[in-house]
Amino acid sequence: MNTTNHLRVALIQSDLIWENPTANRKKFEEKINGLLDEIDLIVLPEMFTTGFTMNASAVAETIEGETVQWLQDLAQKKTTAITGSIVIRENDRFYNRLLFVHPSGKIDSYNKKHTFTLAGEHEVFSAGTEKIIVDYRGWKICPLICYDLRFPVWARNTENYDLLLYVASWPKPRIEAWDSLLKARAIENMTYTAGVNRVGVDPNKYEYTGNTVCYDTLGNCLAKNNLGSEETLIVKLNKQEQTKIRDRFRFLDDQDTFILQ
Repeated sequence: MNTTNHLRVALIQSDLIWENPTANRKKFEEKINGLLDEIDLIVLPEMFTTGFTMNASAVAETIEGETVQWLQDLAQKKTTAITGSIVIRENDRFYNRLLFVHPSGKIDSYNKKHTFTLAGEHEVFSAGTEKIIVDYRGWKICPLICYDLRFPVWARNTENYDLLLYVASWPKPRIEAWDSLLKARAIENMTYTAGVNRVGVDPNKYEYTGNTVCYDTLGNCLAKNNLGSEETLIVKLNKQEQTKIRDRFRFLDDQDTFILQ
């Protein structure tokens, strides 16, 4: 596996076309093809092919479906990893599943653990049970989804991961919580932390202002868009610098010891 000290990440903040995977794939492919910099990882929002819909039976795909094949083809073509979540049907169940697609076509997947009860997500989607750590180019990456952000124990950095990712459809009325919690996750886990949120208004009249952001190991903001506009933020992460900070302060060594049941 190729390893790199620097990880170049593209965070794509975009409006989503409601329940239209074909149109959304086309839109994101245009954005990805428009990237001028060499990128190691591209991050898309939660349910990036459909918007945050509970109409799972109408939009669900299988792991052999068009979007997964599209992700694999594009990752291989661009020699970059791509991640984001889509609606997956498997064994007569629906999952809000994050797919981390490597340039080789290999797929790591994570099913959203904390389904959003306020929107009835728990009545439609089965909750995941396993946290994953993705090994990619010498980086250990922890990918999570939206509502997971409110539960710090689930993100707890016991694996010594290097990057924490959240893909989301987080609406405007609670956007201050999004901002505060992402910064807190970076500080408490001593890790680069990025959150990619959508923009626009969906048919349920929920407005999304984005606030896509990346924080460093100490909670300093590296890049952010809180203008409600479509934009791709490019951040360059430095693993060696993060390791120096961790070795200096060693806050993770003093974590409480317990097991999540």
